[in-house]
Amino acid sequence: MSFLMNRLSIFVDGNNMFYAQQKNGWFFDPRRVLEYFKKEQMGALLVNAFWYTGLKDPQDQRGFRDALISLGYTVRTKILKEYYDDTSGRYSQKANLDIEIVIDMFNTVEQYDRVVLFSGDGDFERAIELLRSKSTHITVVSTEGMIARELRNATDRYIDLNDIRDSIEKVDY
Repeated sequence: MSFLMNRLSIFVDGNNMFYAQQKNGWFFDPRRVLEYFKKEQMGALLVNAFWYTGLKDPQDQRGFRDALISLGYTVRTKILKEYYDDTSGRYSQKANLDIEIVIDMFNTVEQYDRVVLFSGDGDFERAIELLRSKSTHITVVSTEGMIARELRNATDRYIDLNDIRDSIEKVDY
């Protein structure tokens, strides 16, 4: 494989991953994620790493966002919207950043040959199919019970977070 065909972009659906990590009972370290995939993707050149997250207000997660930026992530945010959930009878908050993720994927498509998408959201199925038709290799990272069948079916490779826990888990030194 030529060096030119080994450029990597990472896209992290922060909100989706927050719930996946909560479900698993452990959290991953954004720095270790970058290190792991640079090694794991056969020395791929990391060209982009994006992190998407919803915020309660403009100051929310400020320290975390600054840390992500210093690690080399491009951070995209959206203020959470409150909506009423008929089924639960409760108000909940959501910031859907799927469209921002897809726009960034296609806006930077000339820069990479491989994508690692941290999300289990089935809404990405069509975007993944289109990227694969352009000979992009797609790896999706999520966890059992949170990965949509459509997304798992559309991707080249699926990695369960728990299978790479030793390499990416946040550890306090």
